[in-house]
Amino acid sequence: MGKPKPKDSATEARWPAAIAVIGLGGSSLALPDDMIPGPRWLVPIVILLLLIPTTLAHRRGRHKVDMVLGYAISVIVTLALVASLASFLRLVGSRSAPELLKAAAILWITNILVFALWYWRLDAGGPHERESRGAHTAGAFFFPQMMDSAPNVDPGWSPRFVDYLFVSFCTSTAFSPTDTPVLSRWAKLLTMVQAIISLLCVAVLVSKAIGSL
Repeated sequence: MGKPKPKDSATEARWPAAIAVIGLGGSSLALPDDMIPGPRWLVPIVILLLLIPTTLAHRRGRHKVDMVLGYAISVIVTLALVASLASFLRLVGSRSAPELLKAAAILWITNILVFALWYWRLDAGGPHERESRGAHTAGAFFFPQMMDSAPNVDPGWSPRFVDYLFVSFCTSTAFSPTDTPVLSRWAKLLTMVQAIISLLCVAVLVSKAIGSL
């Protein structure tokens, strides 16, 4: 019999990522009609139609199908974010400050969830590859738990979705990943794009506030 995996390296629950995906469908419904790409129901329905088979594929161990469908979801929500951001910037002059504040807050939250999903899916080969290795010793992000001197860390520690959500939240809030250095070039590019999107939302609101003085 093989050596059992440490407790923290057991199969990762996918429900946090699934909740994030559902939240992205909800965020598209909360935006004004002219900031949504296509009909209001389009993005949520497409997300739902992809999320169900993705979940089933994961439970049945069909990891290749799970991965392909997962990437499809990430691409769709990313394109929806870009389209909504473009409409948001285009409609700045015709919207009141409260309307812009609501739209900017929704896009800011969407930005966090979209990039958290990308980090989670891409880092060290994705969740399935991280699970199969047991302990997480290398990747695009250097988490504090990966340090040899880190106290009270399980030897089989591996990052979960919430860890990538925290990195994404810090990138959108502080325009940097704070306690988790970014090591790979693709991750650096993604964090730069995420910070730019967040900065655009903030800059539009500041300029609108100044203009209304």
